[in-house]
Amino acid sequence: MLRLIRVGAVTASRLSLTLTTMATSASSSSSNQFATMPPKTAELAETWQFLATGVDHIMNKLHEGLSFAGYTSLYTTVYNYCTSTKMHGKLEGNRTGANLVGSDLYNKLTEYFADHFKPLVKEAEILQDEALLRYYAAEWDRYTTGANYLNRLFTYLNRYWVKRERDEGKKGVYQVYTLALSQWHQHLFKPLQPPITAALLRLVAAQRDGATIDQALVKKVIDSFVSLGLDPSDPNKECLDVYKEQFEAPFLAATETYYTAEAEAFLNAGGTEGSGNIPEYLKKAEIRLREEEERVVRYLHTKTRKELVGKCESVLLRAHAPRMWEAFQALLDYDADEDLQRMYALLARIPEGLEPLRKKFEAHVKTAGLGAVSALVGPDGKATGAAADEKSGELDPKAYVDALLAVHEKNAATVARSFKAEAGFAAALDKACREFVNRNAATGTSASRSPELLAKHADMLLRKSNKSTGDDDLESSLNRVMILFKYLEDKDVFQTFYTTKLSKRLIHGVSASDEAEASMISKLKEACGFEYTNKLQRMFTDMSLSKDLTDSFKERMAQTHDDGTDIAFSIMVLGTNFWPLAPPTHDFLLPPELTPTFERFTRYYQTKHSGRKLTWLHNYSKNELRTNYTNQKYILMTSAYQAAVLLQYNRNDTLSLQELQAATKISDDILGQVLALLTKAKVLVNDEKDQYDLNPGFKSKKIRVNLNMPIKAEIKAEASEVLKAVDEDRKYVIQATIVRIMKARKTMKNQALIQEVISQISQRFAPKIPDIKKAIETLLEKEYIERVDGSKDTFAYVA
Repeated sequence: MLRLIRVGAVTASRLSLTLTTMATSASSSSSNQFATMPPKTAELAETWQFLATGVDHIMNKLHEGLSFAGYTSLYTTVYNYCTSTKMHGKLEGNRTGANLVGSDLYNKLTEYFADHFKPLVKEAEILQDEALLRYYAAEWDRYTTGANYLNRLFTYLNRYWVKRERDEGKKGVYQVYTLALSQWHQHLFKPLQPPITAALLRLVAAQRDGATIDQALVKKVIDSFVSLGLDPSDPNKECLDVYKEQFEAPFLAATETYYTAEAEAFLNAGGTEGSGNIPEYLKKAEIRLREEEERVVRYLHTKTRKELVGKCESVLLRAHAPRMWEAFQALLDYDADEDLQRMYALLARIPEGLEPLRKKFEAHVKTAGLGAVSALVGPDGKATGAAADEKSGELDPKAYVDALLAVHEKNAATVARSFKAEAGFAAALDKACREFVNRNAATGTSASRSPELLAKHADMLLRKSNKSTGDDDLESSLNRVMILFKYLEDKDVFQTFYTTKLSKRLIHGVSASDEAEASMISKLKEACGFEYTNKLQRMFTDMSLSKDLTDSFKERMAQTHDDGTDIAFSIMVLGTNFWPLAPPTHDFLLPPELTPTFERFTRYYQTKHSGRKLTWLHNYSKNELRTNYTNQKYILMTSAYQAAVLLQYNRNDTLSLQELQAATKISDDILGQVLALLTKAKVLVNDEKDQYDLNPGFKSKKIRVNLNMPIKAEIKAEASEVLKAVDEDRKYVIQATIVRIMKARKTMKNQALIQEVISQISQRFAPKIPDIKKAIETLLEKEYIERVDGSKDTFAYVA
């Protein structure tokens, strides 16, 4: 009995039962079982006669029990036969010994299995649908349980004879359990497979229609399809041939037919689910796809998932994608966020499902942006309504920026929320924003308009006069400026305008704070690099040095000059290369009251910096004058030109236009505007043509009266100077880029060089091909590069 216990402990392939289970399930009564004494000889006839009774009991009456003694006698009979030295059956070659014995026993068992199925098939043929499946599943359970017992019973046959046969290349020989499965497949499954598969498909269809089915039954039957797959070269390896051919293939075909019909019926139906009701269809498709995923988990093989989901996506989504693409615009128009999310999630499952949506979204955003700007300006491009600046009537930069940002923010939220921040939609948003930010009803054909308006808006935010934002709000507003900044094609135009505005904030001391200025410069530096903000940072350095210079000059004057003059003097010495400040284009004659101080500072500066030249920018200077001719003492805040005019009235009460022009040397157009401001403020009166009198009855509610208002001519000149500076800078940037490229490449063809220049400069501005060609010609003339001999379109770097 030691051998029996040891053999029983061996776990054969595909087994789920153990000897312990067999022993504990044995019946206490053996009256209805076979004889327990094995045959006395190892003759085939006697051996099989004894085994046949036991095999039949195991396969058909196992529910009545199996005693340990009965099992032992059967096992011993198999063992005795397989180890018998007397050969049975036809010998092959000269082989002798126990290793050969077993083929007759194997054949007898095979014949038994074939006979075993005949009544089962006959009984099953009269059944159909669920009844057939229940019968099949019950017989499968009984059969595989019995086959497990038999496999252990024939352990010795499996271990020696079967192994020897397979080692010799006989792939049609299997262990007993596998033999049992192959016989089930051959004699029962094949005849019954068509109605069984059809019954399974009908149950699945019923479940899709909303019926409740026995999913455990379906799973058991389908699992049998998987178990019946057999790889002759390795019976232990999972083989899905039977499952795929006899169930999966018709199941997928039925799935395609079912959902094709359902989708067409739904989309073409009337009523609330009528034609074109894509949002409802999306919900249905989403539910159906989820159901099929769950179906795999509940009773299908996991490897069916990919093909099943792919088939459903093809039928439910790809086949009707054009309708979904068509409905996408309406969902955008009505901000149907939930439906947009669902459409995105579904179409993301099919190849190229999202690309048409991205294109439509890009067009939608572009249209929204252009429409937002068009609402601010009239057909002539002039600002209308609240978008017009109160003073100038020009388009209000804040209104313009807010309109652009509103479109961006709304659609950026849509990308993040509805499209899961997918890179393709983010790129579509950026492309659309880049288009309407640079070209819209307010810009017309001017590429510099958007950079200018954005720079003006940033200027207003960073001024002391901006009372609408606190520190946190200001930082947030600057971040919003940077959102639009990244879309500017001509960032160099913004840079020049911003530098001009910054210079005036610093000169006039009207910056909201140094911290805010530094924050904005830091943002620009992060976006475009150190070179982009180098001049901006140097401007702050100059301001600090100028303060120190003013303090030291005042200290020197206090020590060396005490002439009783009541002039407070502050100076800013600004580097020509870093400040976008141009001297006046006309002559200007300093009033005699100011000349001594200017001359003293010039001499003082030369002693500290002998090699430098000072150029006075009177057009940016400002002054404060105290009145001594009125009952109330006023402080008049003026420009240098206004001060020069008013100081003439220290010696005169009335002056003609010609006399004022001769005394100040201010150009006629500027002088006319200066006088217009002074007469409007009633500091001067103009009762006679070209005659200006000091108004002794001047009155103001404020002690400090600001007369220093912008002059239109200067404003126009500023914009013109900025664009002129930009054009000039671009020439040098293009030339420098060409030289840098050629130095690295040594030789390049014309077209490749142009493309490389565009690639390197496009982050700063959009270079024009004619400008690049002109720069190439300039560098050829300057001999930085040369044409390669015999070639008109190949250039070489000249070291």
